[in-house]
Amino acid sequence: MHRYQILIEYDGTSYVGWQIQKKGKSIQKTVQSVLKKIFKQKIILFSAGRTDSGVHAQEQSAHFDVKNKIQNIDKIIKSLNFFLNNKNISIIKIKKKKNNFHARYLAKERIYLYIILNRPSPSTLNKYREWHIRKKLDINLIRKGAKKLIGTHDFSTFRASNCSSKTPIRTINDIIVRKQNNRIKLKFKSKSFLKNQVRSMVGCLKYIGEKKWNLKKFENIIIKKDRKKVAPPAPACGLYLEKIIY
Repeated sequence: MHRYQILIEYDGTSYVGWQIQKKGKSIQKTVQSVLKKIFKQKIILFSAGRTDSGVHAQEQSAHFDVKNKIQNIDKIIKSLNFFLNNKNISIIKIKKKKNNFHARYLAKERIYLYIILNRPSPSTLNKYREWHIRKKLDINLIRKGAKKLIGTHDFSTFRASNCSSKTPIRTINDIIVRKQNNRIKLKFKSKSFLKNQVRSMVGCLKYIGEKKWNLKKFENIIIKKDRKKVAPPAPACGLYLEKIIY
């Protein structure tokens, strides 16, 4: 068997998420079906991150095995994109890898991006690709709040009730907050995240930016580890899996 890494860009708006579900269409099943059509064999994709329903990816990383070595990778990418053309999925790159490569377990860092449109008027073009917030947010307060999250902590406060991770301890390597015109972009870097963690953290940072919470209250909410006291999570539409670092 020959192992390949595949980099995938997608708009998750109309999908139930990356992972195959009993109901609804998933990114994984859609791409696997096209791979099966091209290679004439069953293909299973193993991804670095399981994005939820409505979440996008600029560069999802996955791997798959095929019986025969691919002779012309560019031709395969072209064929894949032909069949995926109307499905809001694009294959960016395919790379030959050693058989011990694993898209999920060898990932050193996952980078997620969250985009907020902060202006009175909503966007028509990016309605399902960012979170529209009318009230003006204080970016300096958001940055101060983000600093409280960097480092190794118990992130139970931001964990989904159905999260299957064995431990709530995670290390946030960095959070970069930038403002570009009317858009606020928050970039989160960590080896791994809990289910709904990023969206939950963004929801809390929004409360800080609105001055609904002060930094002391935010610190107390982190310490108490009580999910009921947390702000509503940010919507999925503004979240992107940006890149996987190996």
